[in-house]
Amino acid sequence: MKKISVCVPCYNEEKNIETAYQRIKDVLEKMPKYDYEIIFGDNCSTDNSGKLLKGLAEKDHRVKVIINNRNFGPERSSKNIMFSSAGDVVISIPCDMQEPPEMIPQFIEEWEKGNLVVFGQKIKSAEGKIKYNCRKLYYKIIKKFSDTPQYEQVTGFGCIDQCVIKSLKGLNERNMPLRYLIADLGYPVKLIPYTQAVRENGKSSYSVGKYFDFAISSLVETSSVPLHMITIFGFFCAVISLVFGVIYLIYKLIYWDTFSAGVAPVLISVFFLSSVQLMSIGFIGEYIGVILTRVTKRPLVTEKERVNFEEDERSTCPADFAEINK
Repeated sequence: MKKISVCVPCYNEEKNIETAYQRIKDVLEKMPKYDYEIIFGDNCSTDNSGKLLKGLAEKDHRVKVIINNRNFGPERSSKNIMFSSAGDVVISIPCDMQEPPEMIPQFIEEWEKGNLVVFGQKIKSAEGKIKYNCRKLYYKIIKKFSDTPQYEQVTGFGCIDQCVIKSLKGLNERNMPLRYLIADLGYPVKLIPYTQAVRENGKSSYSVGKYFDFAISSLVETSSVPLHMITIFGFFCAVISLVFGVIYLIYKLIYWDTFSAGVAPVLISVFFLSSVQLMSIGFIGEYIGVILTRVTKRPLVTEKERVNFEEDERSTCPADFAEINK
């Protein structure tokens, strides 16, 4: 019997956990020819999420729980959950229920046809128009600048064959979203359109600043175009500065006594070039940060506790953390 692993990342989702569990379970129970497990990953929530998840695990042995030592961010936590799965196919779905669990049978049907990766693609969203259009612009920018083909309106909601998950485990890519890794490795993706629902309860932990930071990080992770643009723009500015310098010199030589350059052009040039330099240093710093993350040998996450996992599915924590949290 084939097994389905449903991975549900959580952070302060106490109002959505019970609903998410029930809706996912209702869908899976209607698929009797498959075994299943539901893995909730709590990213060190500050509310009662951990307690509620342990309660579900006590009532249902198919519910597994991973609780992190701290908040490692959604990407690292989500990867750790998926890498801890034992199913033949892995389905990722956020706990906020904006993505419908009722699409799971469609994902599995396409997977059974031989598609190793099946993602949902948003064609509409019940969220605010401003946020949706900003996301739409973000996806277009990533697709335009990326070194590899990317998919618009794809968040990672969908199913991935376990063989693909295993190939991703060996990569030292802690922060890069799985959907970008899959595109980079060239795995074909089957897309299924859907309409994103409004968040049922609570508020998203993502602020405008976090969204902007994620957008910049995604651009840097998927593209080297900004570095080329900086080089080209720097060369362009150097040529313009040289031309203006020659013009000012000629005017000064011809009209030595009457021509006054003034300080305004100098100040404008200094502020403009300083802004370009700061922006360039910022982009270079982002790339250096990505390099540092990749060369630093640290675990994906460290875990405080695992519930309902077998002995051969022990925590990925280093030994000292495992001993501390016994």
